[in-house]
Amino acid sequence: MSGHSKWATIKRKKGAADAKRGKMFTKLIKEITIAAREGGGDPGGNPRLRLAIDNAKAANMPADNIERAIKKATGELEGVTYHELVYEGYGPAGVALMVEVATDNKNRTVADIRHSFTRYGGSLAETGAVAWMFERKGIISLPEQKKTEEDLMNIVLEAGAEDLQLEDEYFSIQTDLESFEPVRKALIAANLELENASLQWIAKNNISIKGDEAEKVMKLIEAIEDNDDVQNVFTNADIDEETINQAN
Repeated sequence: MSGHSKWATIKRKKGAADAKRGKMFTKLIKEITIAAREGGGDPGGNPRLRLAIDNAKAANMPADNIERAIKKATGELEGVTYHELVYEGYGPAGVALMVEVATDNKNRTVADIRHSFTRYGGSLAETGAVAWMFERKGIISLPEQKKTEEDLMNIVLEAGAEDLQLEDEYFSIQTDLESFEPVRKALIAANLELENASLQWIAKNNISIKGDEAEKVMKLIEAIEDNDDVQNVFTNADIDEETINQAN
């Protein structure tokens, strides 16, 4: 699995099912709404909104959906106010989890998240309990295209990337926070199609788990991700490939 985000491969394999359920669009719309509310509705002057729109287009979201989300955020249309929160917790085998949410009801969301942790053998933790195990990084993923790995490496390293890995016909590029946007722009300038670009919580060290423990961790993460308020889940669990394949 990728050395960047141990949950990335699983999420990619889950992507088609998520799209069918509409969950992917829901998460993207929330991100667009939050970005536009905080930085304005002009993507030219709002990098976070520009990134959110690019990711939505990459997921084939209709332009009308994007425009409507921006208008709701800027007050042109009636909309919902979302609050961004990060919950921390422990799963089976002592693995750490970071859960990013966007919610219009904090009490409902924390109760639901706590229930999922408890049901699947984990526990919700205090703020800061596991955050120190992670670093905030930029992660850009793209399918293999016209560029060779060496050509792509030259592009991203020159723009400031930290690392590039190839797995299952997908490239995964890691950057620090400052280099994230320059690397993304360099890839776009090279006429490369990006699958996704986002800031993620990446574990400093991973815990290798397999068998029953790996299955329990996957069930916990899947239960959390099924919550409509959850935007992303990050973990330091290095789940073995066999367990991932069995789950799909």
